[in-house]
Amino acid sequence: MTDKNILPHIPEEEQTPTVRLLLAFIEKQQETIQKQQTEIDALKAEVARLKKLPKKPNIKPSKLSKDKNKGSGNSGKSNKSNKRKKELTIHSTEIIKPDNLPEGSRLLGYENYTVQDMVIKAHNTLYRVARYQTPDGKTLTGVLPKELRGSHFGTQLKGYIIYQYYHQRVTQPLILQQLSEWGIDISSGQISNILIRDKEHFHEEKDELLSAGIKNSSYIHVDDTGSRHDGKNGYCTHIGNESFAWFSSTESKSRINFLELLRGTALDYTINATALDYMHLQKLPLQPLEAIKQDENTIFANKKEWNVYLQQLNITTMRHVRIATEGALLGTLSSSGFPPDLVIISDDAGQFNVLLHALCWVHADRVFQRIIPMNDKHAEELDWVHTQIWEIFSNLKQYKQTQTSVLKAEITAQFDKLCDRQTSFATLNQALKRLARNKNELLLVLERPDIPLQNNLSERDIREYVIKRKISGSTRSEEGRRCRDTFASLKKTCKKQGLSFWKFLCDRLRRGNDIPYLPDLLQG
Repeated sequence: MTDKNILPHIPEEEQTPTVRLLLAFIEKQQETIQKQQTEIDALKAEVARLKKLPKKPNIKPSKLSKDKNKGSGNSGKSNKSNKRKKELTIHSTEIIKPDNLPEGSRLLGYENYTVQDMVIKAHNTLYRVARYQTPDGKTLTGVLPKELRGSHFGTQLKGYIIYQYYHQRVTQPLILQQLSEWGIDISSGQISNILIRDKEHFHEEKDELLSAGIKNSSYIHVDDTGSRHDGKNGYCTHIGNESFAWFSSTESKSRINFLELLRGTALDYTINATALDYMHLQKLPLQPLEAIKQDENTIFANKKEWNVYLQQLNITTMRHVRIATEGALLGTLSSSGFPPDLVIISDDAGQFNVLLHALCWVHADRVFQRIIPMNDKHAEELDWVHTQIWEIFSNLKQYKQTQTSVLKAEITAQFDKLCDRQTSFATLNQALKRLARNKNELLLVLERPDIPLQNNLSERDIREYVIKRKISGSTRSEEGRRCRDTFASLKKTCKKQGLSFWKFLCDRLRRGNDIPYLPDLLQG
């Protein structure tokens, strides 16, 4: 069934009010049918999964060269080797002499032949802690290295387990099987403890990443995804940019939750000018707003005190509580030195629409990609809209480099012309109205040429979390959930800073501190 031929094109002069009404009704019906078909496909996939039916094969297109004139030997590649050259560290050298070498032969030199290999074996150390009695009767006992105290597993082994689980996405049963085959005497419970217990110094470094990243950035990308925990659905929020990545899993994806994450380790709620301005803009009714104004410049130490305060003012309506709480959290951000010019780039999810907000152009176009034209005229108009969107996108990329006032005016006029266009397609007209409402966020780059035009970075970062979730499933303990967030944050930040995550883990486990503290790297 081709969607383009559902309705014939009716010329404008032949469209009576009744015909236009029927066309709009048919468009709405077709949109409903499309949504229902999507739900039906999802339910079919779920039924097939529950019945353990074979999945539909995903046959990828051929990657073979379509140019028949090219030879099959090198597939069009250059004859020059693209292998990176690296200076290898030589750990041992062996000299190989010819067999049956005659006496009196003279050495002419050596031909070097390098072989890379690994040594994988258990290495157990018995520490015999000596105890002495001094002449005055005191007892002196040797002291184990600090990284070994309270553990019978060395830092190299612990680092390997953490690296395999959080970086290589290997499940705990497979890690246990592998170590057992290598001769390591370890249980599944001990592996679990190595992965989640006594990780406070890692958590502290991760927590400081957010405040350091925000204070030393002009913009941040944000996104969220599902994160099931302890048998309940939850969410994981990503905040980051080219310098750092930070993840946090919670039970909510509301704006209050997002502001609490931006607040960092602070727990207070603040009533100040910023908080009151937000409550006014969000149309908090006059009576509760005036009551809160009486306590301007007041700080509440925690959530419990804030909720008691709202109850004392008889602010109990869910919407009023939400607006007041969001305002108080914004008040805390402003009083703690949150950068007022920091741009938050998102995919138009409502919870992120606070402070100085910019939208992703790729996501803005996806609204139009989901529209199904019902005749050739609709398809033609939809293609025109797509062309205009990507022309504006191209002009914005040029503006980021030149920043000329003439181009700025042309882009604004082109955007207004696009949004004012009235087509014969009611669904398309509604999408254009939505685009017009997002004008300030989409064209913020005209005032801030330093910010990106899309939110792809956040989507790429959070994909790592999604893959790990699909492999290992949900978390059960609070420690496990916190460790998953922490090591995802540290791993991605190490990559962005050009650091080896393996070396980072080993350094932190032995408390060597040879690798710089990650939040300090963001200061520059």
